[in-house]
Amino acid sequence: MNVPAPHLATVRTLLDRLDRRIGAAGLAAAAAIPGLLAQVDQHAAEVRELLGGNNRRPTLPALASYADGLLDGAADRGWCLPQHDLVGWVNADRVAIRLVAVCALARRTVT
Repeated sequence: MNVPAPHLATVRTLLDRLDRRIGAAGLAAAAAIPGLLAQVDQHAAEVRELLGGNNRRPTLPALASYADGLLDGAADRGWCLPQHDLVGWVNADRVAIRLVAVCALARRTVT
């Protein structure tokens, strides 16, 4: 997929911000909490299938759009990005885990 450079920069900015706000902490916690790692992996597989299909990896624009929609829907229900410590990640909600999965996929996507 050929994405114009200004749009790609915006996409990267959104995903980098999301990674700083929840992805890095969630992935660090997942490395320490085996059950959480399994949940993140499962969500990543679901997102990959939903956005990539046909054994293709989702693109950064697709991941950014999905994360934006997920955040909008969650905010409409009163959800806010959590401030988790390591213990708090044991009981992380579905939205938080899904966003961490999106961040994990974005980290592995080159373009």
